[in-house]
Amino acid sequence: MDYQRLVKELRVKLILSQQEFANLLNVSFASINRWETGKHEPTIKVKRKIVELCKENNVELEEK
Repeated sequence: MDYQRLVKELRVKLILSQQEFANLLNVSFASINRWETGKHEPTIKVKRKIVELCKENNVELEEK
């Protein structure tokens, strides 16, 4: 799964800054930034939260 794309797409759809999205997921701003730039991937626990948020907000999990 492309978490780099998912994180950014979800954050933009929710109209949140990186800091606000970090607060929502209980992670640091730096974590969000690293995920969006592709330097790191979220932990399994955070990936579950991201997938749930995607489902709740109709964000495609897989690119077409």
